[in-house]
Amino acid sequence: MKKLKAENKLWQSKNLKSDSETRVLKFTTANDKIYDLLLVPFDILGSIAHAKMLCDVGLLSKNEFKKIHLELKKLYKLASTNKFKIDKNVEDVHSAVEIILTSKIGEAGKKLHTGRSRNDQALLDICLYLRSETKNIVALSQILFNQLIALSEKNKNVFLPGYTHLQVAMPSSFGLWFASFAESLIDDLNLFHAAYYSIDKNPLGSAAGFGSSFPISREKTTNYLGFSQIRVNSANAQLSRGKIEKTFAVALSGLAFTLSKFSMDVTLYLSQNFGFLSLPNDLTTGSSIMPHKKNPDLFELVRAKCNRVIATPNELSLLINNLPSGYHRDFQLSKEIIFPAISSMKEVLDILNFVLPKLIVNKNISSDERYKYIYSVEAINELVKDGISFRDAYRLVADKISSGGFLPKTKSKQTHIGSVDNLSNHLLVNEFKNKIKQFNFDRAENALKKLLG
Repeated sequence: MKKLKAENKLWQSKNLKSDSETRVLKFTTANDKIYDLLLVPFDILGSIAHAKMLCDVGLLSKNEFKKIHLELKKLYKLASTNKFKIDKNVEDVHSAVEIILTSKIGEAGKKLHTGRSRNDQALLDICLYLRSETKNIVALSQILFNQLIALSEKNKNVFLPGYTHLQVAMPSSFGLWFASFAESLIDDLNLFHAAYYSIDKNPLGSAAGFGSSFPISREKTTNYLGFSQIRVNSANAQLSRGKIEKTFAVALSGLAFTLSKFSMDVTLYLSQNFGFLSLPNDLTTGSSIMPHKKNPDLFELVRAKCNRVIATPNELSLLINNLPSGYHRDFQLSKEIIFPAISSMKEVLDILNFVLPKLIVNKNISSDERYKYIYSVEAINELVKDGISFRDAYRLVADKISSGGFLPKTKSKQTHIGSVDNLSNHLLVNEFKNKIKQFNFDRAENALKKLLG
């Protein structure tokens, strides 16, 4: 790829080579170009859609568009194979794509920026990137959901003591426990769908936040990029900067909350004091001085990574809060917050999908003496069915427990939906499938394939 000079900045009217400029460039770009590499494919897709629209409205000739389209597709292929590089002397992804394009095809490349600003260009890249990552996270979540449901069905009759306040409470089952986290993933899917609704609006054409006097067609770029809607108000497009990232971060934090709690449970259940679960040796770690140790490091790190993700919305709030309307360079740092959180969440989902099928369930927990009072509530319920008031029945059973005369039954039967004996997992499966359909990922994917065709 052609070496680019230090003065290659789209906003400069003349070449500057001072030491001050070098220091300012270093400070204002910082790590931004590292994260911009993730945006390269989306910047190129946005540029193709914009160029196609410019051709449609007569601001580019068909021949100019053909040159731009052909070269951008080559750059997209480079980006898709991680071979696209942003030169150290180039300010950002937008500059890199346009400068390389112009170096390849000349004057036509210089016309590409007609009718747009780096403001709506950057916002578009973020929307396309978050839209893509939503699909990736939902796909990984679906694998996890299916595994939890499978484990729930496989272990639906395996006793698991329920705890509240970390005290023995009531009888439960591994089926109920696994399925509870599966349903929690449905709630998380709702958060991602809400975030997706905001992300899936086309900001291109809002320019710097005040629109354009060129006869552009925002409807066309919306269709070319597979967006469901236009972000109508030009000024609101800039108001959405940071807010979109935060909305997505809230969805991430919801999912992280579910997985952190699940990992905490697993960590407890793997300990000798509980002994509800175990792992193969190759999925645990040892101690440098204690040869008997089998540490659940995987789940501890999942918990830690998730807890960091949970903090992401707060960190974004501190960055963007109290900024006036319009674009500000503060927004650049949002990438340093949200991008690593997305990467971390995908790593967590991936490792959980790998480890979950290897969890070993203890099927002999109920014989432990510490759970002899776990059916006390069932004893109360039996007395109530015989006509005794609940409060009187409670006192009778409590007195027997205190005197050591309580002889519990070791079986109960629940019939209502979502209970130990009626998990109703089919309802969860149907709901999850319906939620995924609501995203309509195919619309965006088909549009982008057509754009590259």
